[in-house]
Amino acid sequence: MNESVTYLTDAVLITAVVPVGRADAMLKAARDVGASGGIVHNARGTGARELLGLLGIAVEVEKDVLNIAVAAEHQELVVRAIYQAGGLDTPGGGYLYVTPLEKLAMYIPEDALQRLQEQK
Repeated sequence: MNESVTYLTDAVLITAVVPVGRADAMLKAARDVGASGGIVHNARGTGARELLGLLGIAVEVEKDVLNIAVAAEHQELVVRAIYQAGGLDTPGGGYLYVTPLEKLAMYIPEDALQRLQEQK
């Protein structure tokens, strides 16, 4: 087992919170533009429903949450792709945000590490 840890330091976490059923299309769109994958999980939120009182029964509280870690240089490309695929440009379509990551540790195959070192 390799004891060394490889850290990526120029990465961001893109998080989107959308109505149930939209995250899979968003994940596919992200992969189509080069993201290696992501995580989708179900969540239940509060907020608008409580503010609207009885009218809040029309506000869906179940959401899909999509998390994708990407290199900072690919951030805009991935954000645009998932924004369009998720229908975030429509009322009630959800929202997304980007968080800079201080360190990202993951397995990187030796040949990929060598290519990265050669590019420096």
